[in-house]
Amino acid sequence: MVDWSTLESLTLALFAVGIGALSLNAAGVAASAVGAANYWPPGERGWRFYAQWTLSQTFTICLLLVAIADPDQLGLPRGPSLVVGLALFVPGFAIAIVAGVDLGGEETVGLTGELRTDGWYRYSRNPQYVGYIAASVGFALLANSALVAVLCAVYVGWWLLLPLAEEPWLREQYGEEYERYAERVPRFVGVETVRAFRSN
Repeated sequence: MVDWSTLESLTLALFAVGIGALSLNAAGVAASAVGAANYWPPGERGWRFYAQWTLSQTFTICLLLVAIADPDQLGLPRGPSLVVGLALFVPGFAIAIVAGVDLGGEETVGLTGELRTDGWYRYSRNPQYVGYIAASVGFALLANSALVAVLCAVYVGWWLLLPLAEEPWLREQYGEEYERYAERVPRFVGVETVRAFRSN
């Protein structure tokens, strides 16, 4: 027999751990964005790399477990939320994965590598993040859970924050080459994205 009070307590504990892990990561990224720390991107494998990776994976595991433990508690109409959720999650996650492969494994996890300006990166400077934002919203709709919706909202904020810490580092690493790239390609998506798609 399921002890519902214990399950609820465990779900709330997972929710709190997930929020805490991502908040710690976000604090490091925000400090990097304003020049108060050198947390993200790590550039090389060291404590910053492993701290960021561990906190990110902790959040992901908590998000999945909360979705399993707290399904259909938000009260959205199941049919429409399922259709819209799938329409956002599947292509969003696919774009994130394909763009990550396009960029390369080292660069995707914040390690120093080559500046990529072609492939998916001719449409957006952060196509992975665009994909993950869409996938996060889609996942929240699929789970139909208030707790998952909060976690996914914080996750969207995370993806929006990351470029603010990365761009000063990219300018330092790649100089004028990155400046020219940033002038012609939007941070996420924009009119230039549509033009680039139409020109292919």
